[in-house]
Amino acid sequence: MGKRAGRRRDVAGTSRSRRFVRVLPALMICAGVAVDLSTPSEVSAVPLFAAASLIAAPFFSSAGTVRIGAATLLVVLAIRVSDGALLKAVPITDLVTLLTVVALSLVINRVVRRGNEQLASARVIAETAMRAVLPVPEPRIGGLQIAARYEAAQADEFVGGDLFAVADTPYGVRLVLGDVRGKGLDAVSAVAVVIGAFREAAEQELSLEGVVQRLERALARESSRRGGLDSMEGFVTAVLAEIPAGSDTLRIINRGHPEPIVLHADGALDVLAPTEPALPLGMGLDVWPDRPDEWALPAGSTFLAFTDGLSEARDAKGVFYDPAARLRGRLFPGPEELLSALTDDVRLHTGGRSTDDLALLAVGRPSRGQQERRTTVKIVGRDSE
Repeated sequence: MGKRAGRRRDVAGTSRSRRFVRVLPALMICAGVAVDLSTPSEVSAVPLFAAASLIAAPFFSSAGTVRIGAATLLVVLAIRVSDGALLKAVPITDLVTLLTVVALSLVINRVVRRGNEQLASARVIAETAMRAVLPVPEPRIGGLQIAARYEAAQADEFVGGDLFAVADTPYGVRLVLGDVRGKGLDAVSAVAVVIGAFREAAEQELSLEGVVQRLERALARESSRRGGLDSMEGFVTAVLAEIPAGSDTLRIINRGHPEPIVLHADGALDVLAPTEPALPLGMGLDVWPDRPDEWALPAGSTFLAFTDGLSEARDAKGVFYDPAARLRGRLFPGPEELLSALTDDVRLHTGGRSTDDLALLAVGRPSRGQQERRTTVKIVGRDSE
């Protein structure tokens, strides 16, 4: 309810601002007329008339900007004709100045419109690229319910470094959720490398440890291809998990990532801390072999993995969001409902302010007779529905 009320206030405020901008040029023209008629002839109201055209330029269409400019010229011309001073030097100068401003407004309007078109095209390309790199997982894989979310820190931003993937393999359902250090196209390139390597390795490697090592080698090749990037600048924190078919065992390898959670059907919660902390992927420091931890994922429970966009989200006082504390004791019909509640809750915690992208992946083991639910992946901006 709090999120919906906040969005209604934001929408109402935006609507009021737009209405004000739409009427502001007319108000400036009216103010110009009032000043011109109520002051001596030595006082010029041309700045107010010029402001009307300049205000219209970035916010109105080309036709609207032309209409505002023509209106200012006609009003000033009518005032000078009624004064009988049209042919004097000062009125002529005012008209020439105003005509120049109107022409400049049309140029500004064209530049702004072209920039908006280029920005819209770039957003479409970015969103398409991100969806291609981060494809929508099926709502049900290997008998498990799947839900995933990617939310950008900034509204209308789609390019980021968070990643997730789920694959049904001969060895069970395997999944990865990770966070590439950095932003922009370099981060997206690293995401593509990790996702591509994971999908290939998940089908071929006998063990989860083998999948992790394939990801290491893929990142090493990418670093070499780029000319040996600094390892500290290209690492990836990640959680990789494996759920064998017909088993309630959950195997996890955590490479420097926030600890995932298992939510049980009775509201109990387990934080899946690794037995031995490990370094992120891509650092080139293989100091010890990967050892998966095993946990139980019984019927009715849900595995939840997330990036630090969740665990490091802060409120106005700088307090970090604690997903375990916020979720303990709460019950959810399925993974999709869990992610919806979680994203709403973190928005309330931060007041809608976010400085990092957020990726969530929930995998539920349905209990006997549980109704199948439709799940979706949303790649949305911070303020989007």
